[in-house]
Amino acid sequence: MQDRVQAEVGALARFCEAAFLAVGADAATARDATRAIMHGSLHGVDSHGVRLLPYYLRLLAGGEVAKAPVLRFRQIKPGSGLLDAGHAQGARATYHAVDLAVDMAVAQGIAAVGIQNTSHFGPAGAYALAAAERGFVALVVCNSDSFVRLHDGAQRFHGTNPIAVAVPTGQANPWLLDMATSAVPFNRVELYQSLGMDLPPDVASDAMGAEVLDPAKVEMLAPVGGAFGFKGAALGGVAEILSAAMTGMRLSPEIAFMGGADTTTPRELGAFVIVMDPDGFIGGPLLRAAMQRYLAALRGSEARQGCRVLAPGDREWEEAARRRASGVPLDPVTVAEFKALGDAYGVALPW
Repeated sequence: MQDRVQAEVGALARFCEAAFLAVGADAATARDATRAIMHGSLHGVDSHGVRLLPYYLRLLAGGEVAKAPVLRFRQIKPGSGLLDAGHAQGARATYHAVDLAVDMAVAQGIAAVGIQNTSHFGPAGAYALAAAERGFVALVVCNSDSFVRLHDGAQRFHGTNPIAVAVPTGQANPWLLDMATSAVPFNRVELYQSLGMDLPPDVASDAMGAEVLDPAKVEMLAPVGGAFGFKGAALGGVAEILSAAMTGMRLSPEIAFMGGADTTTPRELGAFVIVMDPDGFIGGPLLRAAMQRYLAALRGSEARQGCRVLAPGDREWEEAARRRASGVPLDPVTVAEFKALGDAYGVALPW
């Protein structure tokens, strides 16, 4: 197996987009899927970064995800509607839903788009960030196949069901929350396994619900919250209700396993986007001023000895600055997979 490498950000993005095009994805899918996974890798969310590229390519090649999806939006009320994504790659569907919601929110102040017939979309924060970069507040959620037990549960129930919120600040970066409602996302388990590392405590269980640290022995994840995991389980339910019940899509226990052998049958996932225009409330300038006061107070608050108080997103912005300068680290498994993809599709490697 090849050694770990550092890939220059621009070259890595070009490699990913070229690979998507080489497998037959249309230009919009290649653009949006690359944008999402590069968001993950650039900001240190490696579990939802470019390591997903081989998986996404398999789904496109097999037909589970449409290479050239037809996206149809039905606006039901002035500030709401449903986007049938036509089994698009998840990033293609969700970036489009954000754009639709922003356009409605300009007129209505607040808008929501339920997404039907989508697929795995990677880092939820990428889509909330896209709205914040345009000056809007956004909430993005998605459900996924069952892999998270309930609090005190001993079977898979919810998916990792992420929740992301972004708020513009008038500064270089927004306030950005991006969290799984499980203690960790399943892709983080796969990442730890590829790196040969044990998991931290209170994040994963065996088939009986007992804690395990070995990634190879994980049968389900714990909800976020540890001893207070009922809170994480309830937050997973919020994402479930918005993503599935409000869109008519499959509940987590009804969705085919992400790691299954079938790459031909669409998984019929749902997702949900809510966008708010600050000008429909206090106004953009006043919101941004308030956020700057809030962040200054937060970052200036007293910290425990040897620690530093961070706002949501601060760690990611710092990591992005480092990676823009030194490159994105690729683990040996991903390096080997990229070499195989480069050989198969005639795409120049990003190192």
